[in-house]
Amino acid sequence: MPFRAHRKPEPLDEAALYEYAVGALGRQMRSVAELKRMMSRRVEEGETGASKIAAVVQRLVEQHYLDDHAFASTYTRLRQENQSFGKRRVSQELARKGVESGLVSSTLDAAYQSVPEADLVRQYIARKRIEKPQDEKQTARLVRRLAVAGFSFPVITAQLKNWDIDLALPEEEDEPETLPGH
Repeated sequence: MPFRAHRKPEPLDEAALYEYAVGALGRQMRSVAELKRMMSRRVEEGETGASKIAAVVQRLVEQHYLDDHAFASTYTRLRQENQSFGKRRVSQELARKGVESGLVSSTLDAAYQSVPEADLVRQYIARKRIEKPQDEKQTARLVRRLAVAGFSFPVITAQLKNWDIDLALPEEEDEPETLPGH
């Protein structure tokens, strides 16, 4: 198969750019910043392209197709309910998607106010079927995994000290509740 050079697609006019944006939003919800990044690849560089993007974004906001507040709320709820991720992880992901930091913080405060982080840690461990660590290496691996999932170190430590998650696996021996080296 011959090699074809990758060419940038022809710049879209404002009407075609609007259709492109609506199609992108129809496939997946996006923040304003994400959509602007996507559209910037489909317009000419400079003031002309920027004005087309601004006009399309304004139109989508007026039609309520694009709303960062709704996006942040829905995204947070889904990550919390479906993946049991901690507040820090969701905050990082929203920031990466270009949501304003003030909006991120108010959305997360509201969403995580009624859900104790310890409950989310237990849900995450049960959902992933993670067994109680048996040595320091397994403990370190689990701490890293829980930290990446967005949980705070005090909650992770408390969970490791008071392992109360039943994965329906029989205990082989009666072991002390503390981990080696603690």
